[in-house]
Amino acid sequence: MLIPLADGEPGNRVLTLSLFSAVVAVTLYITWWASRQNKSAADYYAGGRNFSGAQNGLAVAGDYMSAASFLGISGQIALYGYDGFLYSIGFLVAWLVALLLVAELLRNSGRFTMADQLAFRMKQKPVRTAAATSTIVVSIFYLLAQMVGAGSLVGLLLGVKGEGVKAAVIILVGALMIVYVTIGGMKGTTWVQIVKAVLLMTGTVLITFLVLLKFNFNISDLLGAASEKSGKGQSFLQPGLLYGKDLIGQIDFLSLGLALVLGTAGLPHILIRFYTVPDSRSARRSVQWAIGLIGAFYLMTLALGFGAAALLNTAKGSAVEASKGNVASPELAEAVGGGAGSLGGSILLALIAAVAFATILAVVAGLTLTSASSFAHDLYANVIAKTKPSEKSELRVARFAAIGIGAVAIALAIPAQKLNIAFLVALAFAVAASANLPSLLFNLFWRRFNTSGAVWSIYGGLVSAVVLVIFSPVVSGKPTSMITGADFAWFPLSNPGIVSIPLGFLFGVLGTYLGKDRSSEERYNELSVRALTGAGAEGATKH
Repeated sequence: MLIPLADGEPGNRVLTLSLFSAVVAVTLYITWWASRQNKSAADYYAGGRNFSGAQNGLAVAGDYMSAASFLGISGQIALYGYDGFLYSIGFLVAWLVALLLVAELLRNSGRFTMADQLAFRMKQKPVRTAAATSTIVVSIFYLLAQMVGAGSLVGLLLGVKGEGVKAAVIILVGALMIVYVTIGGMKGTTWVQIVKAVLLMTGTVLITFLVLLKFNFNISDLLGAASEKSGKGQSFLQPGLLYGKDLIGQIDFLSLGLALVLGTAGLPHILIRFYTVPDSRSARRSVQWAIGLIGAFYLMTLALGFGAAALLNTAKGSAVEASKGNVASPELAEAVGGGAGSLGGSILLALIAAVAFATILAVVAGLTLTSASSFAHDLYANVIAKTKPSEKSELRVARFAAIGIGAVAIALAIPAQKLNIAFLVALAFAVAASANLPSLLFNLFWRRFNTSGAVWSIYGGLVSAVVLVIFSPVVSGKPTSMITGADFAWFPLSNPGIVSIPLGFLFGVLGTYLGKDRSSEERYNELSVRALTGAGAEGATKH
């Protein structure tokens, strides 16, 4: 049953849906326009490598400030106060790791995918197979969060309750992301992300301003009102509401922080962004722009989250609590715009919801493109095909891969609707930090590292992280688990990072010393020179 958003006024819902449709129409036009510029594999995979540092910085920020950030983090803060804000801190600090250890070096030593950097001095087939597998798994974890966010958002807009309609929305978003990737490639996806980043920052600044205006720009008053309205008093502003104060809770808290801080430098959809710029200087500028934008955004999540706690009903049974916090930001927009039933509230809700939907579309397109590119470039072109395929056939495979990956993401997102989307993204960060980061760092900074070490590191970190998630309270054993009515959870932590990340490094060391191949050492000096200077980067994997 459809329930009008604003006191039975259908006009408000028409306004909302009109803005919603306009966002979709604009992004589809950008995708169509970009498709006419795609002439080669470099255009499809890396946007022609002609984006400036500022443009790519906006796109990186757009890729990173996902539905998990705008919807999930604000919801976690609204429900759990201090513990929820850890997500903001972790996501922000993670960029320092990416800037110092990965961005410039990866841009200089690869071409299209994460595997290119590893394959430069390793055996092609085993390393590319492992890296492509990891890329696809991490991307699907991240995709789940975006799709769940889309279901919650559109359900709020249409006043719809019930998992069936949200499932239909998830299918629609999946279909749109497949269109974006198959038609627009990296060029179209990048421009959609640039537009989305500008819209998201504008919308967030507006809500933050209106929230602070209600409290006369006094942060202390805002926090006081949030703790009082939450019904949890001072404990709302102290650690322990989400993870508890027992030993297991504290370890889980530490595990989450570790995954967030180290995960960004291993996220494949962020890593391939550094290939869209013409040189290493632009890669550095990209990260500088991204850090500025992302830093400002995550500081503003304080106002979004605590503002929602202070101005909305977040008690048990409320819409915010029922959605696991995922609708806190849109409902806050309606509240500061004048409240339910007001024209201002309806307009602001419609604008923020449209921005959030643009956020979801841009990020799912980037994730799907990353997975499809890795499948086509790493698996098909360098492992499966017996002879080097033409660019045309490789791009055709990438488009078919996008359809398959989109279908898998849709199928997995439907049962994950009960989980907070920031929490889902944290799982993706844990898998990325466990499977990808150890092999990337070892390859860049350890001469002895070899093919066996890379394969062991990727598969060891990936399998340990995924297995621990499957047997954790995330999947079974709790009312909020993905599978209710079953309990096969033996791992007590909700985030596996504190165990799986060290295992990823350990497997890399074991594989290196147990493996007999020493040929990778021969190209270490060449990789180091290339990573530091960018000399010959365009041909990084042509050997």
